[in-house]
Amino acid sequence: MSFPDNLLNFHKRHRWPSHILYWLVYLLVSVSSSKYYNGGQASSLFEFISDGLYISTEMMAAYGIAYLVIPQFIKKRYLIAAFGFVVISYAACALARIFIVKICEPLAGIRPKASETYHEIFTDIPKLLFVYFFQIMAAAFVFVFFKLLKDKLEIQKKTLLLEKEKAETELKLLKNQLNPHFLFNTLNNIYSLSLISSPATSPSIAGLADILDHILYRCDGQFVSLKAEVRLISNYIELEKLRYDERLTVNFKSDIRQEVEIAPLILLSLVENAFKHGASNDMDKPQIDITLSANENVFDFRVSNTIGFESAIRNNSYPGKIGLSNLRKQLDLIYGKDYSLDIIQDEKLFTVRLTIHHINAVKNEKDPLPVG
Repeated sequence: MSFPDNLLNFHKRHRWPSHILYWLVYLLVSVSSSKYYNGGQASSLFEFISDGLYISTEMMAAYGIAYLVIPQFIKKRYLIAAFGFVVISYAACALARIFIVKICEPLAGIRPKASETYHEIFTDIPKLLFVYFFQIMAAAFVFVFFKLLKDKLEIQKKTLLLEKEKAETELKLLKNQLNPHFLFNTLNNIYSLSLISSPATSPSIAGLADILDHILYRCDGQFVSLKAEVRLISNYIELEKLRYDERLTVNFKSDIRQEVEIAPLILLSLVENAFKHGASNDMDKPQIDITLSANENVFDFRVSNTIGFESAIRNNSYPGKIGLSNLRKQLDLIYGKDYSLDIIQDEKLFTVRLTIHHINAVKNEKDPLPVG
């Protein structure tokens, strides 16, 4: 945690002690400065009393401006803010003059002037302005500056927290959009096999159980190991192969030279779209090619699938682009500008390439890396 964050937390937990500490430090600095300029002639008790009384007027101006004038100014009540500033400034300057004339000077052995009545103190505007106003306002503005700085840091911290919570909420919504869609497709596959009493039904259920275990229990965090995602894709491919038999050709190659972490279900979403839209019944020999490579700097994932003639005519574009739009939102939330998602389409082939830079490497990985 940074030093400003520590100060903010201390102030939040100990609001009044932090204010008292601020003015005590200011008083000690003021007393030290007064003793230096006075050559140590006055006693420490006198300096504490006189400076303490004077600082009380600075506190009056500081809190008045910070908690009364500025809020009115922010609300665009400029006349009220200006009137409040004049009243507070005048009261602080007049009170400072009264403390000096009626208390501090008698304590120092200086007899009060006969002409210095309360009426003269309150009406001697030039003296209040040039002798007291600027010094009192300087101290008040320093306090106001620190308060505004604290408020700004708190606002920034709250804004970052809200943005983080919003991003996490959006990410969960995007994942929830993916999971039911995947389950629907997979259950349809198993249902189709069960209708013909295929011996592949049991392996399909086992494969689905492995996939659900990964989705339900291993995807809670923001990142998972690439090895686990590769295993998930392999299970999914085998499950889909049972459905399409020999009609569909699937090529999956991976070259992982450095085990890394990746956002969960991203790759599965791309593979799922390729199967959904690249293995339709209007194709004679559908084919899906998947290549994956990873090192300590860059992760690259490509999925290509053939496009059916009827699908291309019916949609006039790749029908999975809505899903890719949601996927892009998810990538934006996680990787920001450290990724690229390129889509290439021609008459017979649709290719999606995902590249991630500055990928998180996994250290001390003991299990063998999948290479195929």
